[in-house]
Amino acid sequence: MRQAPRCGARTRSGKPCQAPAMPNGRCRMHGGPSPGAPRGNQNAFKHGYYSTQAMLQRREIAALIREMREQCTERREAPPRSSL
Repeated sequence: MRQAPRCGARTRSGKPCQAPAMPNGRCRMHGGPSPGAPRGNQNAFKHGYYSTQAMLQRREIAALIREMREQCTERREAPPRSSL
């Protein structure tokens, strides 16, 4: 471990980082951006509250509620029916 090449990135104090380097030449703290999730990652799919299906369902329900409220206000504004 002592013989491993060092990172060498500049720290806040201006001194070179002394952590052991990875194959890319920098340590785990200074190694740069992550390559991201692996291809075909099943965990990357959205589920739950923010899934496409759930959002569409909420929009449909909101539209139904809006329509119901409009019909209720129309009934209130209509003249009362005469009873025969």
